[in-house]
Amino acid sequence: MKADAAEGGAQLALVLLLGWTAVVAAAVCGLRTLGEFLGRGLAAAWRRTGPWQPGLPDWRLAKVGGGEPAHPAYWWRQAWADAGSAAAAVPRTVWSTLRDRWLRGAVRNLFHGCRPSGRRPTAPLYRLLLMVFVAPGTAVGAPAGAVLAALLLGVVLALFGLLLAVVWLGWAAAVPVLRALERGWLLLRGVRVRCPHPGCYAPVPLALHRCPNCGENHAELRPGRYGVLWHVCRCGHRLPASRPLGRGRLTALCPRCERFLPRAAGTMPVVHTPLVGGTSSGKTMLMAAMVEGLHSWARQGELRVEYATVDDQRVRTGLHQELNRTGWAHATTGGQPRALMLTVARGRRRRLLYLYDPMGESVSDAGRVRAQGYLAHTDGVILVADALADPRVRGRLGPADTERADRARPSAQGPWETYQRLTGELAALTGRRSRLPVATVVTKRDVLDRLTSLPVPGARIEDWLADVGLGPLVRALGHDFRAARYWAVSAHAATGTGPLESEQRRAAEPVLWLLAASGLRTGPLSGPAGGGRRPGRPRRRPDGANQGHEGRYSPA
Repeated sequence: MKADAAEGGAQLALVLLLGWTAVVAAAVCGLRTLGEFLGRGLAAAWRRTGPWQPGLPDWRLAKVGGGEPAHPAYWWRQAWADAGSAAAAVPRTVWSTLRDRWLRGAVRNLFHGCRPSGRRPTAPLYRLLLMVFVAPGTAVGAPAGAVLAALLLGVVLALFGLLLAVVWLGWAAAVPVLRALERGWLLLRGVRVRCPHPGCYAPVPLALHRCPNCGENHAELRPGRYGVLWHVCRCGHRLPASRPLGRGRLTALCPRCERFLPRAAGTMPVVHTPLVGGTSSGKTMLMAAMVEGLHSWARQGELRVEYATVDDQRVRTGLHQELNRTGWAHATTGGQPRALMLTVARGRRRRLLYLYDPMGESVSDAGRVRAQGYLAHTDGVILVADALADPRVRGRLGPADTERADRARPSAQGPWETYQRLTGELAALTGRRSRLPVATVVTKRDVLDRLTSLPVPGARIEDWLADVGLGPLVRALGHDFRAARYWAVSAHAATGTGPLESEQRRAAEPVLWLLAASGLRTGPLSGPAGGGRRPGRPRRRPDGANQGHEGRYSPA
């Protein structure tokens, strides 16, 4: 009986000891170790997301280099690097805390009869109580707290990873959406940027943008891996990644030739308009008259006209001074032309006008025409027709008229010859010649009005061209192009000292007609449409009707 009682007492004592151990373990786990492990794990995860003191190196950051001088966006890769560092830091921190602080520290000290801090009590009974009643519970509670904290932290990290994936997917989806919106806006408005510089004329789907702080050129300044709304330059300056945020205020360059683009490029449709004619046919003076005519309409409040760049203003000023000084414009030289760029607006619609003035030799043969890369982008052609250069017209002139024509410096190449060399190459370059409009401008109107051997150009210039022997040209233009209209202009009367403002506006009518074909509401300013009124047969001036009026010109 005594043996049974002793065995029962031992079992009861063991049960009580185990129960007490469980109570101590629960207390240690719930009141101490769980919170400590959670706090240390979260703190380690937070610290591992990056150096929080500026200037400290971080080996996880992608180096800036290669072709784009910008820092990759945080969400592109760095977010995953931070999440991976945080996830790896949590179990290491929990394990090192359990091992060093508890198992090798507090638990070992308790089993040796010391307090958790390592201090040894003087009373033997107190040391016995620590070894028997506190140490086992602590040895169980500390690992239990670590396991439970690891599970909770794992759930937190999983939720964080899921949230990060959702955010990353949203960011990744925003990139093509924003690109498509901007591209759709450009297509809807018909904006197609081309380089205006000689020897390039390349399409510019995305320009180089220069950092205003350090001068680095950014070729990928759009929503992408360097940022959705903003890019951060190598120098730390923040750059807008889309036009609504202000990208258009940055200096833009052609990505092919790295020369400057006008600030208006990319904000409005571009109308490419080359003036095609032989040497000394009057292209440069006609372009000057057209620009003055546009400004004349602007002074009347019908248009808003501005030069796209300072260089365009400088070209116009130099040409104006030359015309005022000599009355003539020197022949265009220097190979392929740089476009003279103006912004023309009427109402809420705007256009960026590119006027090309190539040298006359550029249409002297098919090979040179083919080398004029800007013709591939043309939206309409201005054919500069010097009728005095055509052999059939020259054959009809009397001696006095021949002398007058020679003083007008006729072109060495007639308009029919110019057209024949242009039309085939234009079709090959653009592939859409039949969809282009052509404005034919007969130049040197002041001289033509003084010739007694030819009819006076009337309201229907196409009829006058047919009457003087250029009917094949009129028929070919009407057949090969979508639309054709005709004008006769005295650029000499519209430029230089004492210009006629009415003649300036007449000179601008071909450009306004081509702008109207692009959607700008300038049709009412381009003069009456051909065919609206059919006057009688062009009349001839009686001999001597212009004697005494050689020095001045009155528009017919």
